[in-house]
Amino acid sequence: MPTCCSQLSARLSGAKDRPAVVFLHGLLGSGKDWQGVVDILEQDFTCLTIDLPGHGESKNVCVKGVGETDGFEDTGKLVIQAIQSHLNQPFWLVGYSLGARIGMYMCAFQRYALARGKANLQGLIIESGHTGLPVNERGARLENDERWARRFADEPMVDVLQDWYQQAVFSSLNHEQKQSLVTIRSDNLGTEVASMLRATSLAKQPLLIEPLRTSGLPLYYFCGENDPKFGALAMHSGFEFLTIPDAGHNIHAEQATLYSQHVKRLINKLTN
Repeated sequence: MPTCCSQLSARLSGAKDRPAVVFLHGLLGSGKDWQGVVDILEQDFTCLTIDLPGHGESKNVCVKGVGETDGFEDTGKLVIQAIQSHLNQPFWLVGYSLGARIGMYMCAFQRYALARGKANLQGLIIESGHTGLPVNERGARLENDERWARRFADEPMVDVLQDWYQQAVFSSLNHEQKQSLVTIRSDNLGTEVASMLRATSLAKQPLLIEPLRTSGLPLYYFCGENDPKFGALAMHSGFEFLTIPDAGHNIHAEQATLYSQHVKRLINKLTN
C-alpha cells in the first residue's frame, strides 16, 4: 500500500552554487522526462527534477485529495519539502501540464512556505498548464476524469494509454510518437495514476489567474505552436507568453534545445 506523506524522490545535478531550476513533470511522467533539458541547462544551473506522487520513484507516495483542493495542497507541501531538502539557493520553478498546475497552485496559495530559508522562489515558467475551469464546467470535467481514473485503476495500462493518446490535446503527435509514449508510460501503476488524477482533477483546481497576477512573481507561459487550445489559454491568462514553433503540448520533449535556450534567457534576464 502507498505510504502517504513520505518524501518525494528527487534528483539533483548541474553546476553548484548557481541559481537552481526545479522541474515538475506531467501526468504519467517522471523527472526523467526533463533529461533532454537538464543535459543542456545543468552547465549553467543547479537542476532538481522531482517525481510527483504516484509517479516514477515516488510511486509509493500518495495524496489524500478528499476535499476540494486537498490534492493540490498536499502535493504542494510534498514538493516544497523536497525543494527545501535539496536546495540552499534561490530557484525557479518550471512545470509541465499537471506539474504546471501544481506549480501555479503553489505560487498562488503556498507562497509563505516557498519563501522560507535560502531556497526561495524567484519565478515560475508554465508549460501548457491550465489556469482553471469556470464553475459551470467543473461537473463535466470531474465525470470525465473519474471515467479515466476507473479505467487506469481497472484495465491494463497499455490498453488505456492507447486511448489516452487519442485525445485532441495530443493531436500534434504522429503514430510513432504516440506508440513510443505508450511503451514508456506502461510501467506506471494504474491504481496510483488513478489516485493522482482524482486528487488533482482540473475540476478541483481553483481559478489561478488572479491569485498569480497579485503574487508579485515573474511569470512566463510557454505554449506550442501546434497546441491551439493552450495557446488560447495563454493569451487569456494575461501572462507574458512565448509560442514555441514546431511543437505541440509537450514542448520540452519536442523542442528541448529551443526550450532550454528560452528558460536560460528568461532566468538570466532577471538574475543578472
